[in-house]
Amino acid sequence: MSILLTVACAVTSITAQHVADSLRRISPVRPQTNTVLTPPKGTSEEIIKQYVTGDTASAKAQERKDSLRRIYPRYPLLTDVTLGVNILDPLLMAFGQKYGGVDVSATLNMWNRLQPVLEVGIGRALSTPDDESYTYKCHVSPYVRIGANYNFLFKKTPDYQMFLGVRLGASTFKYDIYDATVNETYWRESHHPTIMSQRSHAIWGEAVLGLRIKLWGPISAGWQLKYHGLFKYKKTENSDPWYIPGYGTRTSTLATMFSIYYTLPLSRAKWPAKEKKETSTKLSSKSSPVLE
Repeated sequence: MSILLTVACAVTSITAQHVADSLRRISPVRPQTNTVLTPPKGTSEEIIKQYVTGDTASAKAQERKDSLRRIYPRYPLLTDVTLGVNILDPLLMAFGQKYGGVDVSATLNMWNRLQPVLEVGIGRALSTPDDESYTYKCHVSPYVRIGANYNFLFKKTPDYQMFLGVRLGASTFKYDIYDATVNETYWRESHHPTIMSQRSHAIWGEAVLGLRIKLWGPISAGWQLKYHGLFKYKKTENSDPWYIPGYGTRTSTLATMFSIYYTLPLSRAKWPAKEKKETSTKLSSKSSPVLE
């Protein structure tokens, strides 16, 4: 009887051990540990230290902040100021255009995004318009434009910009009309009236699309395409102005500018540093426990 009991106990023990081994193979039990994760390539030393100490939550939060700084670099309030000279009209007049002007501009770059602009200049004309029988002379007269640009490349360095802007322009000027020919069909006679010293003024608005690129050092060049329209202009008793300084011919809707710029940086020490290739510190891919 004792032999039978001994054999039964042995069989039961072997069966229980076999079942336990099967359960371990099916559902292995692993101890819960705090492991060190391998940081991404290019991670700063500060974040790597957080990884090493096991503070992965803080490390990942810091990585997100650094990523946002790279995507949206924060330039100082007063990034730079740029002085420009429009040279397109003088070039066109040198090649035969009978009207135009020259202006200078000052642009304040704020956060490398918003850019208040002031443009002042002088314009003149001495031309016989096509399909017209008179000569129009606009005396040298001043004009001013004020507005702002929005730089779409604010994430990049200020050396390269693409912007959309608005302007409000105004001019006061004096003009003459002479060598005019007026034909009377009834009497079959011709008259040649002269209209002198006509005074006028005008106010207009502009939408501007512009591009500026760095040439060398602080020197850059830029193009602007303008769509403009007159808000108001003064008519005289005998005529309407044909050319308006700073605007162009009265019936035009498009204008272009080509300018050379000189940029003076402000608070350069606060500019976002340019990205540099850094040798990242690599940790072993094998996880290791950290003592708590």
